[in-house]
Amino acid sequence: MRYFVESYGCTMNFGEGEQLSKKMESLGHTRVDSPDEADIVILNTCTVVDTTEKKMIHRMGELKQEGKEIIVTGCMAKVQPKRISIRLPESMIIPPDQYDLFSGKVESAFGCAPCTETYEFGASAILPIAQGCLGNCSYCITRFARGVLKSYQEDELLNEFKSMLDSGVKEILVTAQDTACYGRDIDTDLPTLLRRFLEFEGEYRIRIGMMNPNNLDRILDDLMDVMEDERVYRFLHIPVQSGSNSVLEKMRRHYTVDRFMGIVNRLRERYPDISIATDLITGFPGETERDHEKSIKLIKDLHADTVNITRFSVRPGTDAATMKNQIHGNISKERSTELTETKMSVEGDINSTLIGQRYRALVTENGRPGTMIARNRNYRPIGIETDIPIGTFIDVEITGSAPTHLVGRIANHQ
Repeated sequence: MRYFVESYGCTMNFGEGEQLSKKMESLGHTRVDSPDEADIVILNTCTVVDTTEKKMIHRMGELKQEGKEIIVTGCMAKVQPKRISIRLPESMIIPPDQYDLFSGKVESAFGCAPCTETYEFGASAILPIAQGCLGNCSYCITRFARGVLKSYQEDELLNEFKSMLDSGVKEILVTAQDTACYGRDIDTDLPTLLRRFLEFEGEYRIRIGMMNPNNLDRILDDLMDVMEDERVYRFLHIPVQSGSNSVLEKMRRHYTVDRFMGIVNRLRERYPDISIATDLITGFPGETERDHEKSIKLIKDLHADTVNITRFSVRPGTDAATMKNQIHGNISKERSTELTETKMSVEGDINSTLIGQRYRALVTENGRPGTMIARNRNYRPIGIETDIPIGTFIDVEITGSAPTHLVGRIANHQ
């Protein structure tokens, strides 16, 4: 049968969507380019915020109306199966902790056929390295869906990494709910795993996924040593979530603003050009105007390359959902706007200083019509007017900038 995997949410979810696609291929089912062409749609859900949950519910209704066979996976399949069953009583629901049963369930329901083709990854691929995390954040519904940390075995990951390189992948995104805690349950760590990956020869890039500050601190020196290899992007996504220590305590983030800034400063002392991305939640229960001002100050002091801003969303079953002093949506919206204006100004200033620089970059995706997006050593996106294939390494000169990206031209390519 023809199938399509429709993933939403985080990089981890998209990586698992690719793994489910491989399972479908191994059963002899045929991947198509759009859900319209598919007999089976695997709806790989996200429920991290209320607006995303509503989007998932709406999408379920659309697919049901179109008469598709639907398999619901992802976080919503774990934490809100009843909501799914109400809308899709005939659908198959497979949560992340049952992915090892996926092939058997699909074969029982839809059969299988001989598989003769090798799975094609494309130029960029996602490699999940663990399920779950070691945190207990008071606002997070994902920890209910993913559970406690379960790191995947090193040999299994090495085989997958090699198969990706062998198929022509040039960029591998290493991901988990918190990559920094990888291996804590199996007596190893992330730097050790990355060193094993780098034993494979070739010109490729590894992007390290999101990591929480308290767990990053434990492995920071070893991780910086790994970043000496030019095949590892000098880029880290380290969510801070608030500029206020009192809010961080209510969130149960297990670090302070000073500790977070200390980690960033150590990274920049070693690698002054490293790109830092972070996340902020605005409107958390009890957040005062003073707390908000501290988050604005943090954006200015941090001088991050990317700041992702999210308005607090009540998630069922979390402690934050029942906290006192919930912030009105209008106030959250105003604060989000102010944070966004601040971060856009900061990011614009940072990018403007890079005009005239030259970089070795990897073409990773299509941009607007007539352009491609390339990533330099620091994972900064560079828009280029070209039709060079994805997966090509090029030398780029930066000719312009915007708050969200750089603009460049090709010096040469091979």
